[in-house]
Amino acid sequence: MGQVGVALMALQAVGYLFFSSMAAGKCEFTALLNFGDSNSDTGGLSAAFGPAPSPNGETFFHRPAGRYCDGRLLIDFIAEELGMPHIDAYLNSVGSNFSHGANFATAGSTVRKQNSTLFQSGFSPFSLDVQTWQFSQFKNRSQRARLTGSVFRRLLPEESAFSSALYAFDIGMNDLTSAFFSNLTVDEVLNSIPAILGELTVALKSVYWEGGRFFWIHNAGPIGCLAYVLERLSVKAEDVDSAGCAEKYNAVARAFNAQLNATVAELRDALPLAALTYIDVYAAKYSLFSRPPSGFTKQPLVACCGHGGRYNYSPGLGCGTEQTVNGTRTVLAHSCADPSKMIVWDGVHYTEAANRWIFDQISSGNFSNPTLPLQFSCSLKPSVS
Repeated sequence: MGQVGVALMALQAVGYLFFSSMAAGKCEFTALLNFGDSNSDTGGLSAAFGPAPSPNGETFFHRPAGRYCDGRLLIDFIAEELGMPHIDAYLNSVGSNFSHGANFATAGSTVRKQNSTLFQSGFSPFSLDVQTWQFSQFKNRSQRARLTGSVFRRLLPEESAFSSALYAFDIGMNDLTSAFFSNLTVDEVLNSIPAILGELTVALKSVYWEGGRFFWIHNAGPIGCLAYVLERLSVKAEDVDSAGCAEKYNAVARAFNAQLNATVAELRDALPLAALTYIDVYAAKYSLFSRPPSGFTKQPLVACCGHGGRYNYSPGLGCGTEQTVNGTRTVLAHSCADPSKMIVWDGVHYTEAANRWIFDQISSGNFSNPTLPLQFSCSLKPSVS
């Protein structure tokens, strides 16, 4: 038997031991590795292209912390629930500790490569294939570095951590919005979904063959409820639903999610040693807009940090930036008085309070397929549609 065969047998043995040890209790994930876009970026884009400005980070970190939010993201709450520190961005070379995992997400990332630069379209060059290449390098180079001892043994994960880590994916929404911003029709975007999911499948399989076994996969949120879609696509009053969201764009997100759920089901057969959990964040997020819980604003579409327009959002004037109007006065997109009451942070992303509420819903297992809480998502419980 060759070296590859021996390595595969070793990975299978680790997987079986982990499954059997977890049968009677909670999963004991040793690391968290994340792939995604701004919904889970903990500093990747900031490290590559400049920091997210103040007031981002004001609620929890009390300073900009690489997140496009006033505080913590879903991935931060996942880490806390698993008893881990927040995971650092892979691209952040200063002050990072990767012993418990790494984050390959960057704001603006898509599954498929974009035919434009970040400065032309606002979408990141770090598409999902690039993120999985970075992961492969991280896995291999971290082990070589650990062999040198010193600080590397303390700041980089052990080899065994990769087979008992939780791999989170939160990406795909930007593929839909970028297509609409490029003036594609609804039918054209719908027709592109199989290709998007085909590339997502390649990425998931590549992580599996690197030893990943436990996957936590978010679907796309209700893009038609976000101000940057409502404003940039000039949605008319007659085209919104009872929550004020653009139904045709949300319908595309739901179509994407249905096909993603089916894709994950197929992967359960193709990757027999993997535990894949599909998370319906769309349902949790949409309920925030359609039925805002007690304590949240009754104007759920309005952004906390921004300026102007129906939703306190103006395209081209991001949270914390300034713009000169008519050459005479400067307008600042600033934070609202109490972000904890708001659902939308900046017209694109959610507040920490909303992220906390969403996390509480999805971590319970009520929005998961299979219906398992986060702490038990290493189980191979059969899927229920």
